Amino acid sequence: MAENAITNLRPIMLTGLTNKMSVAGRAIPISAMLIFSFFILTCADAQSGDSGIPHLVKHGAATQMVVNGRPMLILAGETGNSSASVPSYLDPYWTNFNEMHMNALVVPAYWELIEPEEGHFDFSTIDSVIYAARQHHLKIVFLWFGTWKNSMSCYVPLWVKTDEKRFPRARMSSGEPLDILTAFSTNTLDADARAFAALMKHIKEIDGTEHTVILVQVENEMGMIPEARDHSSEANKAFNEHVPPMLMNYLEAHKDSLTSDLIEHWESSGYKKSGTWTQVFGEGTATDEFFQAWYLARYANYVAAAGKREYQIPMYVNCALIRPGFRPGMYPSGGPLPHLMNIWKAAAPDINFLAPDIYFPTFKEWCDKYYKPDNHFFIPEVQNTQGIANAYYAIAEDNVMGFSPFSVESVPDPAHNQMSQGYKVLQDLSPLILKNQGMGTMRGVLFDSADQETNITLGDYEFRFQHEYAWRYWQREPGPTPRVGGLIIELSPDKFIIAGTGMLVTFRPKDDVNARAGIGYDYLGKFVNGKWVTDLILNGDQTNQGRQFFLPGNEFSIQKVRLYTYH
Repeated sequence: MAENAITNLRPIMLTGLTNKMSVAGRAIPISAMLIFSFFILTCADAQSGDSGIPHLVKHGAATQMVVNGRPMLILAGETGNSSASVPSYLDPYWTNFNEMHMNALVVPAYWELIEPEEGHFDFSTIDSVIYAARQHHLKIVFLWFGTWKNSMSCYVPLWVKTDEKRFPRARMSSGEPLDILTAFSTNTLDADARAFAALMKHIKEIDGTEHTVILVQVENEMGMIPEARDHSSEANKAFNEHVPPMLMNYLEAHKDSLTSDLIEHWESSGYKKSGTWTQVFGEGTATDEFFQAWYLARYANYVAAAGKREYQIPMYVNCALIRPGFRPGMYPSGGPLPHLMNIWKAAAPDINFLAPDIYFPTFKEWCDKYYKPDNHFFIPEVQNTQGIANAYYAIAEDNVMGFSPFSVESVPDPAHNQMSQGYKVLQDLSPLILKNQGMGTMRGVLFDSADQETNITLGDYEFRFQHEYAWRYWQREPGPTPRVGGLIIELSPDKFIIAGTGMLVTFRPKDDVNARAGIGYDYLGKFVNGKWVTDLILNGDQTNQGRQFFLPGNEFSIQKVRLYTYH
């Protein structure tokens, strides 16, 4: 190779090979830079509510997006990978997005189109998306398809693809080249960061007052495949060097909260405080993946930092998840996966949060892995056929700030599909949801064939939620058990909002075993401009003679209910 990618990596990348870094020609201790980075990140996450710039704020146990001084529940949809590559392609779909009650669109920003010739930028695709979104009252989340998209380097410009000497590729252990650019090239790193910084500068210039763009994803589903790490010459050299002090310091400081996978491998060496990757973590593909994760995270952090110097709005990275039984190398390894979160948190302080793309039926399990006190929770991509009931569960139970089914332009019958119906109810409930997120007054439920009931205590009552199929009077549809669910919000100790689909709800007093609970009222309705409007007063057969609440699975609905206790 013509370059020494490890020793020449740009200073801000902080490989950890030295105890100091150079900024503006001055040597500054890494510890001081970490404090500075934390200060910058904290400021980005907690800007004044008077600021219109999109930013993140804590609300109880939740993190919420604030835009133009107001919290926002992101009800989004993501376009197909190539759908924004020609501006006119999306023209017929913008009204569909409105009909589906989306308030945001997740859209790729392609390096190959933004910088078709080195140093010459074309933002016409970006401008087209932003201006169309404004016209249709939607916000935008841009996905930076830079060096990597789904692990591969298919969206880099042709002048990068064809210059292997300047922009070298990752390699397998056999030496075979991959269609993946190596993370150990300063040329590639600088080129990506320059393009991303130019993009963020342009967004600020045309959107710095409108705030149409609220979030940016850095790269896309990073990770090595079909082996757990890059075996290029520069990667091999880095692998045989000592584990960067920056990572070792983090491990020491967070020893009690490390993932079981990381602590297990570190423990095998007797918790060495220094050494090569194999000396600290042992031999094997797990160590290979730890190594790859560190350098992918440092790369993403460098790109994000370059963008934030131009326009400091929240940035995140997304992740392709692991299929059951898959080992490192069989999936995009080294990405921001749950067992690698500690490494990513240590390596990428300029990344605001790590987000999962969830395509597996074990939705609850993956939510639990990403909803952490130190990780703001956002779901940027889910299969659009999985069921919008997932959104209700994640919003209410795990305080997710936003939800986004994939390829929304391909969803048929936009005005009457499950997404439009489910999002309409969530849109009506958004002010109430945002008020209650993170406050312990809202819970979510999700049911399918494997999980069909749960108990929830709110206010003065205990509720038993069941799949609608638990009611013997409700007719089962042929085929698999549908996924259903919803949420409950406590308005007062005896008043509640219940919303969702396919749920049977019974109830009893929380503390008095000798008491019973009855229905004071059950109103079916909606919120219009934040005010409740009753469409129907339910009783008799609709409540099984005062025994239950029922939200049928053929629609999404809201009920406002009051309970009372008697002996």
